[in-house]
Amino acid sequence: MKLHYETRYASNPQSVKNYDTQQLRDEFLIENLMQEDQLVLVYSHYDRYIAGSAVPVKEAINLETIDPLKSTCFLDRREIGIINIGGSGTIEVDGVVYILEHKDALYIGSGKKEVIFKSEDKNNPAKFYLNSAPAHKSYSTKKVSKSEANKIELGSLETANHRTVNQMIIGGIVDTCQLQMGMTELKAGSVWNTMPAHVHDRRMEVYYYLDIPQDQAVCHFMGQPQETRHIWMRNDQAVISPPWSIHSGSGTSNYTFIWGMAGENLDYSDMDVAKITELR
Repeated sequence: MKLHYETRYASNPQSVKNYDTQQLRDEFLIENLMQEDQLVLVYSHYDRYIAGSAVPVKEAINLETIDPLKSTCFLDRREIGIINIGGSGTIEVDGVVYILEHKDALYIGSGKKEVIFKSEDKNNPAKFYLNSAPAHKSYSTKKVSKSEANKIELGSLETANHRTVNQMIIGGIVDTCQLQMGMTELKAGSVWNTMPAHVHDRRMEVYYYLDIPQDQAVCHFMGQPQETRHIWMRNDQAVISPPWSIHSGSGTSNYTFIWGMAGENLDYSDMDVAKITELR
């Protein structure tokens, strides 16, 4: 198993106005996820959030700590949410095994010492997408299957944004300190997500795009509502969204994205909507 991690520092919105395309990608885009037999982690200084992946093929992968955490174990002072977007796999948490099928989720509270990722079939390996945030209290580990998610239907085909929001690791389903995660699936013929766009200055967010056909892409929009920027994204890539930034996208095909967020509160509806006609 190989461990790869990097640190991303917070950026002032006034500085981001002057970034060129490559600088935007370097600061906010996570391109190297879902590497076989690797634990990939990106540590963001926005709310000390970590996004990453583990794809066990030839061997199991341990959730190892990284130097920025200054901890013996990864979860000493953190909680983590995991969604499997690959084949069937298992996650062993301090000796207890949880089976995750395609698009099932698992929440693990702080204080757990050993987390081990495995695939059931190396020819169709599990692909675990990870989000982690600091935690002040230990909550119980809980699996949430896609069928158990709280489902919200939004948008319409007429406005090209008919989508199902699957709330998975969220209040009412799982108790957490600050982490929230879910998955939004766009219907065939729809391409816009999170429109009207919004910001939530009390939370940061990370979007992970999947189910994008090989020859298609998603244009992710970010920036302040009156100073928007864009990043072109491919399948299995994630993007960091600062608290001051909108987070929306439009694809050349329908697709799915996993949203994860952390910050000052757990109120999912706490957001400041930007009118479509006022975006610049």
